[in-house]
Amino acid sequence: MLLQVEGLRKRFGRRNAVDGVTFNVAIGEIVGFLGPNGAGKTTTMRMIAGYLEPDDGRVRVDEIDVAEDRARAQAHIGYLPEGAPLYGEMTPWTFLRFVAEARGLAKNEVKPAVLKAANDARIGDYIDQPIDTLSKGYRRRVGLAAALIHDPMLLILDEPTDGLDPNQRQSVRELIKRLGADRALILSTHSLEEVEAVCTRAIIIHDGAIVADGPPAELAKGHADGLFGAFRKLTGAAEAA
Repeated sequence: MLLQVEGLRKRFGRRNAVDGVTFNVAIGEIVGFLGPNGAGKTTTMRMIAGYLEPDDGRVRVDEIDVAEDRARAQAHIGYLPEGAPLYGEMTPWTFLRFVAEARGLAKNEVKPAVLKAANDARIGDYIDQPIDTLSKGYRRRVGLAAALIHDPMLLILDEPTDGLDPNQRQSVRELIKRLGADRALILSTHSLEEVEAVCTRAIIIHDGAIVADGPPAELAKGHADGLFGAFRKLTGAAEAA
């Protein structure tokens, strides 16, 4: 398994934000992380990515313990947080070059890495246009390219299609499916439709704990409303949020 998550726990004050989360992810899996607002999705993703220290539990990426060797583990991880910051006065080219250099890529590796990430994210003719002038969909692609710049085997995407119009969402979904062919992907989303469209597996989290884990079609069985019905039953939520 590329990713092993064992017994993750995180408290904020008196609240258990994440309470004993355990799962594994293999290369070739696209895992949709579902749950109501406040369920613990983003907190879990931040701990996996090494941006937040767990109170208990362990995360290993390619057998590297994230807590014990954070820098080496993060070399295998690409993380796109919700609302990822970009420098609007830069172009995608200069921003991605900056990210590559910050990642410690050798001078002769920077240009090929930028070109590959920009191609994978399908930035195309907009690579020399100021980021502030790009549509939200293309700005999201720039953030995704930054997460891809060091060619990670694990991609963690927090709400990758949030706020995009239908055409932009479809384009990013196709990109996610293509990237998931030879990597492991975890993405959180408000959209059950998105999970059904792109994910090979769904994990539903509620009150900080996993309440379901399996292929979306399997979780949807026996529910008149499909995956939405399963989600509603397991979380008590009126809708995915």
